[in-house]
Order: sequence, then structure tokens, then C-alpha cells
Amino acid sequence: MKFAISLVLLNIFMISFSQSDTLKLPNPQTTGGKPLMEALKDRQSQRNFDPKREISDQILSNLLWAANGINRPETGNRTAPSAVNWQEIDIYISLKTGTYKYLHKEHALLKINSKDLRNGIGKQEFTGIAPLNFVYVADYSRMGSATSSKEFYAATDCGFVAQNVYLFCASEGLATVVLGAIDREKICEMLDLNNNQHVVLCQTIGYPVEEFEEAE
Repeated sequence: MKFAISLVLLNIFMISFSQSDTLKLPNPQTTGGKPLMEALKDRQSQRNFDPKREISDQILSNLLWAANGINRPETGNRTAPSAVNWQEIDIYISLKTGTYKYLHKEHALLKINSKDLRNGIGKQEFTGIAPLNFVYVADYSRMGSATSSKEFYAATDCGFVAQNVYLFCASEGLATVVLGAIDREKICEMLDLNNNQHVVLCQTIGYPVEEFEEAE
């Protein structure tokens, strides 16, 4: 009897933990936006971000799906290609409210901590001003026996994801820039990553500062 009660309490605890630490995103809107050729024409890096405008849950949902979400549910394949289908790239999200990991199968966010780590994501001041930073982490443990090529393939696969983000931002009127000059060791410590997890790139995202606001 005591064992049964313990199992019930354990289940209640696990459900409570799941509800409080996993945030389900709205269903992604997979139609609309600019035509591809227009998005390519408008694609650019921008470093001036409006600190007053937040990213809505729906836009974040659409953005993560576009970046590396599942676009073929029958196979689990995703919007960005991956060498040997390793799917080694994880997206960590740094917001004012905390740090999260994107769970592509659930289309949800797993809360890592409640810290605002945006200032530590990049060496530029704008990472702490923009509402959103992505950290692309390659998990080498998923990459099989490719001992000498893991860094190359991880960087290549990460580039596909980052370009998806660029095109989404161009389509939605968002500003973004990829960051390569980052303190990877510091970021690994902030995210509490293990020895198999390697920070590849970061990407800052937000709304651009309007011209009339820049002049003020």
C-alpha cells in the first residue's frame, strides 16, 4: 500500500514538474509570409534592435518551427537538412524571463533557468537589448563515428538553421544577426552544457529600430 501511494505521489510530482518547466508553444502558422524571392531580396544582418518591442509567443513559435521544426510529421524530418540525419543541433533560447531549450518533437520550450543571460551571449551590447538570442549547440554524441569531421558537419548544419532564421526574419520584418565572435567557454558554463555539447554560433533577433526613433 505504501509503495502504491509513493508511486502516485511520484507521478503527481513528475506531472507538476512537467507543467512548470515545459512550456507548450502555440501551433506554428506554416502559411503566409513573403514569397521566397522577396525574402531573399530583403535578407540582411541588422544590429540595431528596439528594446521596447517583445517577441510574441506566436512569432516565437513560428520562428522556431521555421528554424528547425518538424515539417514532415510522418518521418519526423525537419526544415533544416542534417548530415546523416544526425540532428545534432539544439537551439537554446535566451530571453529576459530565462533560458530555454527548444524541444522540436513537442514543439515546446524546456526551461533551463530563470536567469536573464542575454548580456553574456555575445560581446556586443545589443545582445542584452534585443528581446531574443538563440544559441546553437551541437551535441557530438549524436554524430556517430565521424571523429575528425564533427566540427565541420556541425558548423554546416548550424548554417542551414541560421539561414532559415534569416529568411523568416526577412519575411516577418524582424532584425537579426549571427554572432561568431563569442565566448564559447563562458556560454557553455552559463547553459551548464556537458563535454559532448559544443556552442557553434549565436543569433540575436528582435524588431529593428525605426528610422525616426534612431534620429531622436
